[in-house]
Amino acid sequence: MRRRFTVKEYYAMAEAGILTENDRVELLNGEIIAMPPIGSWHAGHVNRFIRLLGVPLLQRAMISIQGPVRLSDDSEPEPDAMLLKPREDDYTGGHPGPEDVLLLIEVADTTVDYDRGAKLTAYARAGIREVWIVVRKERRIESYTEPSEGGYANVRRVVRGQRIAPKAFPDIVLEVDKVITE
Repeated sequence: MRRRFTVKEYYAMAEAGILTENDRVELLNGEIIAMPPIGSWHAGHVNRFIRLLGVPLLQRAMISIQGPVRLSDDSEPEPDAMLLKPREDDYTGGHPGPEDVLLLIEVADTTVDYDRGAKLTAYARAGIREVWIVVRKERRIESYTEPSEGGYANVRRVVRGQRIAPKAFPDIVLEVDKVITE
């Protein structure tokens, strides 16, 4: 039998010292999920997104790296990167919610099944308008848009030699060859 947790209970475990800031976990659909260590390929590709998106979006969006997004009362995952609507308080007054997320990026090295499965389903159900999954094995970016309860209606797979732009910022075009490397 599984015991599901709420975000409130999740934070209470942290306050009690049951979970610490050194624990690589996230809460998804009421389950505390252990996350694997971040390898250099994964970290480097997250850094690359920051470099490629940071300057062009400097005054237009906030970039959050492995910060939480509150999807519901029982889900608060920590995606690899997000472009968020700018907010006066820089989100010190509360974590962003689905309505704040302009683009959510997952870099999938060892977690591709989890990212395409449970996480993508949760993002769609919450209404995250655009999700990119960078898939190491296939050397591509998968773009998911038009969320609904059942998933994403529009899926686009962008490979080397092609380009992609966030829906919220169509003028910021990235070449897949410059994003995904070995």
